[in-house]
Amino acid sequence: MQRPIQFIASISVAMLGFANPAAANKVFVSNERGNTITVIDSDSWEAIAEFPGGNRPRGIGVSPDGKYLYVCASDDDTIRVFDTETYEEVWTLPSGPDPELFTIHPTGELLYIANEDDNLVTVVDTQSRTVVAEIPVGVEPEGMAISPDAAFVINTSETTNMAHFIDTSDYQIKHNILVDQRPRYAVYTDDGTKLFVSSEIGGTVSVIDPLAANGPELTTKIGFEVAGVQPEWLQPVGMKVTADNKWLFVALGPANRVAVIDVESLEVVDYILVGQRVWQMEFTPGQEFLITTNGNSNDVTVIDVARQKAVKSIQVGQQPWGVAVTPE
Repeated sequence: MQRPIQFIASISVAMLGFANPAAANKVFVSNERGNTITVIDSDSWEAIAEFPGGNRPRGIGVSPDGKYLYVCASDDDTIRVFDTETYEEVWTLPSGPDPELFTIHPTGELLYIANEDDNLVTVVDTQSRTVVAEIPVGVEPEGMAISPDAAFVINTSETTNMAHFIDTSDYQIKHNILVDQRPRYAVYTDDGTKLFVSSEIGGTVSVIDPLAANGPELTTKIGFEVAGVQPEWLQPVGMKVTADNKWLFVALGPANRVAVIDVESLEVVDYILVGQRVWQMEFTPGQEFLITTNGNSNDVTVIDVARQKAVKSIQVGQQPWGVAVTPE
């Protein structure tokens, strides 16, 4: 059932005075405590709308064609699907209980969803809107990633402290890699040669070689140190890698920093000060900018990727969690 749009912001595109509104990308931010989605225009970097996102919206993503916004409504036990132009809810997808994060197959036909409370990864067909498979994994699954060739889906399980390699052809776990405590997020380099897994309580990022001769293997771990910041505040969560495989950006939670890591040397080269309790991140399509969600300051930070500098803060809803951007 479609829901009426509420809370649409009074700022219209015309009032913002865009020279070419169609050229802008939309940034969608899920507000976990506010139960809303904030929409930001990437030309003006102004919030242009806000609409209901279901109960406790967290993981969020846009279909490859840019038409649909998928939102993990965790307390509704469903994926809510919205039109990215009208913000109307068009349908829901079965998700399993307490969906938190998902990854999308490159074709857009499948969602791979982490069900935190049920220790499952649910595979959903976005066309038929049916469950294709339910895959038992470790305790409290959260992070989800898909390999560049779409051969494997990675799930990280917070309590089991593992990264599970799920074969997308038969939905069987083929490899398990032990990482540090409370793994939150996983991300591949675009060339598929490295997989990074962030461990929030362990305070590290594990570097995995997914192409090792005898199967994926842990090669090293990256730690963090910021002057004046207590070590227990350095909690790696969301991550993004640039398409040229040069830079890894890591959100450090209550440290209010984003770490910048040289992917080749695996050295931390800088820390970017952002808002309070930085959580998830997403690039604009050309990767000129990186947007972070800051849960305790109720804002997002815009980072200039080339300069590796924060350039803008934008107020959004209550406790922003996830962020997604429409493609070109």
